[in-house]
Amino acid sequence: FVRSIPPRAMLRVAAQRLAKRAAPQWGAAARPALVPFARAYADDANLLKTALYDFHLEMGGKMVPFAGHSMPIQYKDSIMEATKHCRSAASIFDVSHMLGSSIRGKDAVAFTERIVVGDIKALKNGTGTLSVVLNDNGGIIDDTVVTKVSDEDVYIVLNGACSEKDQAHINKHLAEFKARGGDAEFIVHGDRSLLAFQGPKAVDVLQPLTDLDLSKLYFGMFTEAKVNGVDVWLTRTGYTGEDGFEISLLKKDTVSLTKKLLENSDARLCGLGARDSLRLEAGLCLYGNDLNETISPLEAGLTWTIGKARRDACDFVGGDVIKKQLENGVDKRRVGFKFTGKGAPARGGAIVKTASGEVVGEITSGGFSPVLGENIAMGYVRKAHAKAGTELLVETRGKSTPAVTAKMPFVTCHYHRPA
Repeated sequence: FVRSIPPRAMLRVAAQRLAKRAAPQWGAAARPALVPFARAYADDANLLKTALYDFHLEMGGKMVPFAGHSMPIQYKDSIMEATKHCRSAASIFDVSHMLGSSIRGKDAVAFTERIVVGDIKALKNGTGTLSVVLNDNGGIIDDTVVTKVSDEDVYIVLNGACSEKDQAHINKHLAEFKARGGDAEFIVHGDRSLLAFQGPKAVDVLQPLTDLDLSKLYFGMFTEAKVNGVDVWLTRTGYTGEDGFEISLLKKDTVSLTKKLLENSDARLCGLGARDSLRLEAGLCLYGNDLNETISPLEAGLTWTIGKARRDACDFVGGDVIKKQLENGVDKRRVGFKFTGKGAPARGGAIVKTASGEVVGEITSGGFSPVLGENIAMGYVRKAHAKAGTELLVETRGKSTPAVTAKMPFVTCHYHRPA
C-alpha cells in the first residue's frame, strides 16, 4: 500500500491527516475544521515560522502547513525509520507551534482550577499533570499539560491548533475571575521555543550538557536549569510513550542547542509524521481527531485527569455535566483496535459495526505501526462493545475488516519514575 503512492502524495496524505478533523459519521455532529489546510507544498509565505525554520530546510525537512505554522513532516529518512529511531535512540521534535503560557498571581492555582479539571492545588511545586479544558457542556476544548511551578506560577502548554479559541476561553473566564477580586494574569510566552527530546537515549545525550542530575528528575517534574550554558525550562514529559524531555528556551538559543544535541550520533531530527505514529502506538490522543468539544473526559477514557478531591464539587467550567456523568456513566468509550484480518489501515471517520451490520462506533485515528508491523487504530464505540477483545468490523474503502477492541497503549511505554 505505502509503496504504491508517490512520495509527495504520501506526505500530502500524512499532512492532511494531521491538520484536519475528520467529519464523524457516528455519534456526534459534524466537527468544524480545526486548522485551515492549504495543500502540502503550497507557498508558505503566510504561515508562521519557528526559530528552527531555516535549519529545518538546511537539514532536508519537508515542510507542510500545520496549526498555522510551516512545520517539518519528515526529513531525509522515512517516517517508519524515524519512528523506530525514536523508540531506540533519541529524537528532536520542534514543537514550537504549541502555546506555551503561564497563569501567575496570588490566585494562580485557584483560577487554573476554574479552567481545568485537575487537582492543581495538591501538586507539589515543580510537578505537573495532564488535564483538560472544558466548555459549558463538559466537552473538551483542549488537552494540556499543567505544571505547578509554585503557588503563584502555573505553566500550561496548550495545543497550537487550538491557540485562538483557548486564549479566548481563558481570557473570558479570567475577566470574570478578576471582576470577583481574583488576582491572576494569563501570559503567553511568545519569545520562547519548545523542543521535545524523546527516546531511551535522550537522557544520555542531554546529561553531559547540564549540571542537573537528570536521574532525579522524574516523569512529570519541572525545573529551571542551564543546558549547554543557556537557561531553559525543563520538563520530563513527552508525546511518544518514551522517556524524554520538553525544553522551553528563548528563540535566540534554539538553533545552537539543537545543533549541540545533534553532535551526538544517537540524536536525530524527527518530524510530525513520526510523531503521529509514535503517539498512536502509545495510545495518546490527538486533539481534533480523538478529542473535540462534543466528547467528555469520561468518554475519552480520561476520567483519571479529574482530581478525586474535585469530584464532589466539580467547580470547574462544565462541572455540572461532568458530575452527572460521574454519577450515571456515559454511553460511549474510547478504545483501541487491533485487526485480525488483512486490509488497508483504518483512518479517521471509518465506521465500526457488528457482524450483523449494526453501526456501533467510528475510528478517530489509525495507521500502520512501524514498531509492531501491523495496523492499529483508536476510536469510540458504544459502551456495550468497549470491553477488550470484542469482535467488530471496521469499514475501510468499502471493505469490512475484522478487528477486536484492544487495551492501550499498543506498545510498552517507558517513563522515568522512582524505583
